[in-house]
Amino acid sequence: MAITSANQLELLQTAEAVAREKMIDPALVIEAMEESLARAAKSRYGSEMDIRVSIDRKTGRATFTRVRTVVDEDLLENEKAESTAKGAANAVSVARPNVFVTHAKSTTIDEEGVSHTRDVHAFHLRKPTDADRGKMEAADQSHAPEEGDMLVDIVPPVDMGRIAAQSAKQVILQKVREAERDKQFEEYKDRVGTIINVAVKREEYGNLIVDLNPGEGVLRRNDKIGRESYRPGDRIRVFIKDVRREVRGPQIFLSRTAPEFMEELFKMEVPEIYDGVIEIKACARDPGSRAKIAVISYDSSIDPVGACVGMRGSRVQAVVNELQGEKIDIIPWNDDAPTFLVNALQPAEVTKVVLDEEAERIEVVVPEEQLSLAIGRRGQNVRLASQLTGLDIDILTEEEESKRRQAEFEERTKLFMDTLDLDEFFAQLLVSEGFTNLEEVAYVEMDELLVIDGVDEGTAEELQARAKDYLEAQNAKALETARENGLQDDLANFEGLSPQMLEALTVDGVKTLEEFATCADWELAGGWTMQNGERVKDDGLLEKFDVSLEEAQDLIMTARVMLGWVSPEDVVGSGEDDVTPQPEEAGA
Repeated sequence: MAITSANQLELLQTAEAVAREKMIDPALVIEAMEESLARAAKSRYGSEMDIRVSIDRKTGRATFTRVRTVVDEDLLENEKAESTAKGAANAVSVARPNVFVTHAKSTTIDEEGVSHTRDVHAFHLRKPTDADRGKMEAADQSHAPEEGDMLVDIVPPVDMGRIAAQSAKQVILQKVREAERDKQFEEYKDRVGTIINVAVKREEYGNLIVDLNPGEGVLRRNDKIGRESYRPGDRIRVFIKDVRREVRGPQIFLSRTAPEFMEELFKMEVPEIYDGVIEIKACARDPGSRAKIAVISYDSSIDPVGACVGMRGSRVQAVVNELQGEKIDIIPWNDDAPTFLVNALQPAEVTKVVLDEEAERIEVVVPEEQLSLAIGRRGQNVRLASQLTGLDIDILTEEEESKRRQAEFEERTKLFMDTLDLDEFFAQLLVSEGFTNLEEVAYVEMDELLVIDGVDEGTAEELQARAKDYLEAQNAKALETARENGLQDDLANFEGLSPQMLEALTVDGVKTLEEFATCADWELAGGWTMQNGERVKDDGLLEKFDVSLEEAQDLIMTARVMLGWVSPEDVVGSGEDDVTPQPEEAGA
């Protein structure tokens, strides 16, 4: 097939027809045609040549040109696609007066694969046409060829044989497919987090392939609600979870199990959520079975739970029907974590809540008859409440909590009996008044001891003297053990560390101030790490002494200042962002 014998407008008509069918820009189709014709020409003239094709967007006329880039004489490798400055000057001189100069863009790729574009001059070795006059005015026609410039001369169009035509067709189809993929990616990348209606096309290995028109999306097996089954042609609502650009084209991942899917469904059914009067603060799901959703109203006259339920349950029932009968608990949000947790554990009744904010754990005490209801079938209720609140929840019955408190009472009573040489009754009296350790007895204000029945000033002084003597003996023993473990004077004289802390550090190999300064705050105070999706506690060297992360950071930074590693000004400017990442944040 000879290009010259074809109707020149046929190329434009074909490009427009393909662009309309695929809903892409006609310019992309024409660029694909130019590239396919250039490849066909290279097969005719030689792959070493830099052959380029330009199709006029108005007339459809295809112009074939050969381009040679001016390079340094020492770098000349391919004489058919490159030329020296001297050779280019000779070619321009021979072609004059049928030569004109225009500005052009030259793109090169460095060794690291980075492309660089710069302005150069293009020397066209032919007589200029009227269409070229405007381009000539912007360029210096007396400019001499230099490194980076280009020589451009027209070559005859090629006759495309069967193989060349087939190759050109494949190039065009490939470019069109790439344009379709880019269009699909651009269309859906900004729609992540929204709900769309799609038609089911087929099922592959448990994954559902849906029609996005154009393109396809994937609803993977674990993103389907368990009891659901579909047939080709069924229309379903799905949540766009992720859009990724991959080698085989954009992959659009859909979901019906994501908590965000439920949130978007409520936003569609409840106008107050859509308008921002009511906000969904948290959502937790066991897809197809049960869910909990926490809501808050910014208008005191609107009940957030009632608005989500709707008249006779119409609004929440619409969401339940879409989720194949999934039961939904709508819970009022509360900034107070214990109060919110009590709401989240509904319908179970809670007797007592104890929150450990640093460990992000919460202890819940319920009546014996409410235990199974609080835990739920296969732990479902407490698991959803944990996801909703972001806290690890321990549930105890009143009897279990009573036994634990009794054990703590007996343990503290024995401590005071053994260390202060007290009888059982007096030791129990101290525990009942809230004393938990010897430090509290030794250093508490005298008045707090005098309020205890049967304790006068002399008894109080004797109690504190015994406590201090015992603590001093323990400190001396701990310091001696630390010295035996290799404790150095610089760490022993460091303020803020007790003898027991020094003993604990030396047991773990921290014996000098420099070794202490290299520790991370979570290594001292403890932290949490994620293993198999569960939070696992990492014990800190000083955690048993109730050293917090902030206190650990202050100790470490003080040691670094003493060693000259950082300046005092750096410590003053430090804040929460300077805290050493905990294991779960550091990827441990």
